[in-house]
Amino acid sequence: MIIDDYVEEINEWAAERGLSKTSSDKQLNKLVEELGELAEGHNKQHEDQVIDSLGDMFVVMTIYCLQNNISISDCIKTAVDTIKDRKGKTVDGVFIKEGD
Repeated sequence: MIIDDYVEEINEWAAERGLSKTSSDKQLNKLVEELGELAEGHNKQHEDQVIDSLGDMFVVMTIYCLQNNISISDCIKTAVDTIKDRKGKTVDGVFIKEGD
């Protein structure tokens, strides 16, 4: 299954539950909650929690995009296009782009 198939499944799931027509404010709050769970899983080295949190974050971001008439695939493409030719260096595990 390719990522667009998952996006379509998530969008259908959200629409069936009426989430596609609700305010995206709640999805934004949910994303922050899931980020906290990701941090906890990372800090405690609980791989299952990390995997679950990352998946949940993708679902929430996909629903947020649906609610705001944004394509998550376009968001990903834009991000990749932005970074693909970026130059810089990695310092202490963090990529620092040229000019920063």
